[in-house]
Amino acid sequence: MTVHKKSSLLDRAFRNLRGVWGKIARTYEDFSEVDLSPDLSGGDRARLIGQMRACLEARGGEVSARSRAAALGQAYLALNDTGHKVFLCVLAEEFDVDHTRVDRAVAGLQEAASKSERELAETELKSALQAPRVTLLTQFNALPEGVKFLVDLRAELISLLGDVPELKGLESDLKTLLTSWFDVGFLDLRQITWNAPAQLLEKLIAYEAVHEIQSWDDLKNRLASDRRCFAFFHPRMPDEPLIFVWVALVRGMADNVQVLLDARAPQEDAEAADTAVFYSISNAQTGLRGIPIGSFLIKRVVDRLTGELNGLKTFATLSPVPGFRAWLDKILTEEGAEQIDAEKGVGRSKAAGVDYPLAAIRRLLARPNWFEDDKASDPLRGPLLRLCARYLIEERRAQGTTLDSVAHFHLRNGARLERLNWLADRSERGITQSAGIMINYVYELDKIDAFHEAYTGRGEVTTSREVDNLLKA
Repeated sequence: MTVHKKSSLLDRAFRNLRGVWGKIARTYEDFSEVDLSPDLSGGDRARLIGQMRACLEARGGEVSARSRAAALGQAYLALNDTGHKVFLCVLAEEFDVDHTRVDRAVAGLQEAASKSERELAETELKSALQAPRVTLLTQFNALPEGVKFLVDLRAELISLLGDVPELKGLESDLKTLLTSWFDVGFLDLRQITWNAPAQLLEKLIAYEAVHEIQSWDDLKNRLASDRRCFAFFHPRMPDEPLIFVWVALVRGMADNVQVLLDARAPQEDAEAADTAVFYSISNAQTGLRGIPIGSFLIKRVVDRLTGELNGLKTFATLSPVPGFRAWLDKILTEEGAEQIDAEKGVGRSKAAGVDYPLAAIRRLLARPNWFEDDKASDPLRGPLLRLCARYLIEERRAQGTTLDSVAHFHLRNGARLERLNWLADRSERGITQSAGIMINYVYELDKIDAFHEAYTGRGEVTTSREVDNLLKA
């Protein structure tokens, strides 16, 4: 059976959306269709500006405003990639904050002589600081799938920022808007089962970002009686998971993801499980990147599971280390090794936290399928586990957070770094990103807040004795 990926889902959604918005745009008498070329060439840029200004004029009340917003959205959906870029640049440049008005408002605030004058000046300054494009974007909220459209619009903006830095202000405005709409208090936690609508199950397959779902049978296995899938949803996007987590209900802590996902393994009795293993978390909406909707997901799921299964005593993850191999490759270069020497002032292999020459590690890792060859993998086990421990605990970004994004997510949420598992993910992705290593993070319910404060407040990574010993070896 065909497994549809994200691109085909988006194409289908855009086609449906164009049809729905086209009907809304044509419902009202004041609608006049603007025929724009797919790449917004020639005089189409000026015509687009006119259409955007008409949306901001708000003539005819809310009904007409909805019609004009639908027409503008339909126009965007009909553009090609070049047209999208032009459209967004117009929105960013022509509908930015009026800086002259801001200067006048600041001057008025400074000259205010009474409390009432100051209040009026502050109100004017707040109004002046809001770009007209924010009002324009907000109009899409009244349309069917309008919020989803804005989420996808921000995803496109994020992809363009590297080439078109002028879009940063627009992206920031949209992020602020979405952050207010996607406050965790508005989100609904739902369990997804095999009986869910096929369209929703299809989205789980498309959006899974950690361990690719190979088939419908694979998905059915991940939704078996000893498994759970939970997702956050927003009332304005009821059919779109925002972020979702997969849970395995097992006895003891899992240390190998291929074993955990083996469809041939017998199903366990969920009532007899003592451990809930969170083995994959995927952000389904790129346009919500940087908006902290995932911060409360695990805590909410833990509360849900403890109410359902009394036997659960341990809540742990089986997590990838997506940045480890890239960091390791830098360490294994001559330049990286020399930097370690300069920082530590000791021998190269010792400075790297290993007892095996770096040149030998390079040679062993260069072997094809080294992880399937005991002669190559056995000598690497100790050195790579110690290097990975150093990477997770000691390597930091400029702001003091740990270098690894997954580690940062769990440590920020109050987890303890419990155990490193050797060759726990032998998939192509696992070997390429993490050298096959996976991590167990443990959530101790009565210590989550303390561990969170230790990391976010003091930059401390809470670790088990087993992990501590890796650094001392």
